Amino acid sequence: MEAETSSFESSEMLATFLASTPLLEESWKLCAQANVDAPQSFVTKQIGDVSYVAFSGIQMLAELDASTRNLVPIDSFGNGIFSALHHHGEGEEAIMVHAGLLQLFLSFYNTPIFRYQMIEITNNSKSVIFTGHSVGGTIASLSALWFLSHLHSVSSSFPVICITFGSPMLGNESLSKSILQERWGGNFFHVVAQHDIVPRLLFAPSAPLIPYLHSFFRFWHLSMASPSMKQFSSQFSSEMKPDFYQIVLNSLEALSIGGKLDSDQGNLFWPFGSYIFCTDKGSVCLDNAISVLKLLYLMLAKGSASSSIEDHLNYENYVSKVYWQILSSKDFVEGNLPDSSFEAGIELALQSSDITPFEPVSGPAKECLKMAAKQMGRTPNLNCANLAIRLSKITPLRAQIEWYKETCDDQMGYYDSFKLRTASKKDFKVNMNRHKLAMFWNDVISMLEKNQLPYDFHKRSKWVNASQFYKLLVEPLDIAEYYRCREHSSKDHYMEHGRERRYKIFDKWWRDRKVEADPNNSRSKFAGLTQDSCFWAKVEEARDWLNRVRSEGDTRTQSLLLEKINKFDQYARGMVDRKEVSKDVLAKNSSYNLFVEEWKELKSQLELLPTHFPSFLDGGGSSSFDYILGK
Repeated sequence: MEAETSSFESSEMLATFLASTPLLEESWKLCAQANVDAPQSFVTKQIGDVSYVAFSGIQMLAELDASTRNLVPIDSFGNGIFSALHHHGEGEEAIMVHAGLLQLFLSFYNTPIFRYQMIEITNNSKSVIFTGHSVGGTIASLSALWFLSHLHSVSSSFPVICITFGSPMLGNESLSKSILQERWGGNFFHVVAQHDIVPRLLFAPSAPLIPYLHSFFRFWHLSMASPSMKQFSSQFSSEMKPDFYQIVLNSLEALSIGGKLDSDQGNLFWPFGSYIFCTDKGSVCLDNAISVLKLLYLMLAKGSASSSIEDHLNYENYVSKVYWQILSSKDFVEGNLPDSSFEAGIELALQSSDITPFEPVSGPAKECLKMAAKQMGRTPNLNCANLAIRLSKITPLRAQIEWYKETCDDQMGYYDSFKLRTASKKDFKVNMNRHKLAMFWNDVISMLEKNQLPYDFHKRSKWVNASQFYKLLVEPLDIAEYYRCREHSSKDHYMEHGRERRYKIFDKWWRDRKVEADPNNSRSKFAGLTQDSCFWAKVEEARDWLNRVRSEGDTRTQSLLLEKINKFDQYARGMVDRKEVSKDVLAKNSSYNLFVEEWKELKSQLELLPTHFPSFLDGGGSSSFDYILGK
């Protein structure tokens, strides 16, 4: 099916809505106030039910050497305060942010005044706007991410918006994906002036940029401290500015063409949220990361070294005009009317970006805007709908496995019947269904990781519940096959060496779902499916420990094995007592019942021969041995 296109006007409507409210203007006013009145700090203000928190752009970063410019895991120093942002898949890069900027945020977070202000805002407001200019914008973004993570952890809703002006990039692509998966992309708005170099800085390789960064931030601090920014422009010498500008421009050009730079070149940064690009001709709002990267390059390429610095100090001018620019009508050249509303939207956006059809960059800019308009669109939702149809078509396969479970030998049970199966047609069909279901769910995971499904797919109840039911029904068969084929003899036990990745992913989906705990929700009868899909793997491992105890000559090793067995026995008995297992677990000849009998026999033998296990005794009248025997 051909990918559907979403209306180009959606991002423009978002920008129009934002500009039509006081949010942009009030945010910038408070940022400007913070730059003057609270350098290296923040200011707060409540307007009606809305609280604003503005971070100054004049911040003292750590030494701008290579180590500071490295990305680090987002919770490197944060003790789990960004707990919601841990949804990267296995094999993917961890969620990373700029080390210096993270430490700068934590220097605020760890102060009593910041904590107090956040409590006051929560108690006295109905929503909060985090905002900041320059480096202050990245602190605002991290503050918003922390606040959203906190709300997520306490299952609370509180409107949060982050608006930044000329903010550097913050983190890697995994951060961007995680924000989208949490459905927080719409909470972040980054206002970028046409030629402002600061939002583009960190795309450049670290080493050649460091001398210029020192000079730039020195110039930046001086200019913000003075009523006249031009007074200190000479501090950033004419010899350095062109080189500084060219390094960043070249890096963005390579990124724009190739999509990514090699990590050893220092580029690991990725946009997130919506970007509002402002020019003297209008503004363009994009939320497609690739399009944002391309436009960052194309608009900077039209500027100069001088304008790239001055634009960073010119947001008051852009903010004051953005509302009227968005609402003002734009004309088309006579005889060159677009063929469709889609093309009209592209042409209007091109005008707003201050790129004329006659410029060399107009072609790439137009393609970039078309890509933004034709980003995945409704395709993820269509893919999701098609998956729902496929799920309905494989339901009979699942039903056949359920029927097989119900018709298994009552003396042996579901797991052991499949493990010890013969070459019957019924067993063959169930095994084939097991493989077909695995293929379907592997496809689901692959599509999700390739961004072909909605970013919140793994949070939707339909798919969380379907994957959990599949896991509880089919994983016992996978375990049975693993031990039937004696793969544990060559690979070791299933839990560490045989479990498929899809089950680990489904475990996480199930853990992360939002549920209301009900302390009175106890079972009155045994579960239809054992609630621990790895129960049988644990049984197999415990039986192996029993065999090892009998043959082990080292008493210390025997003691450790016995403690493991006892721990599993307590766990299994708890599952049975709470009726969290299906009734076939207690079948007369099931592996679990055999374990119970073997464990009972071994404890009887150990009770008769306690002198063989002196390491259990503590000399105080009680012993670990007595504990294991249940005394």
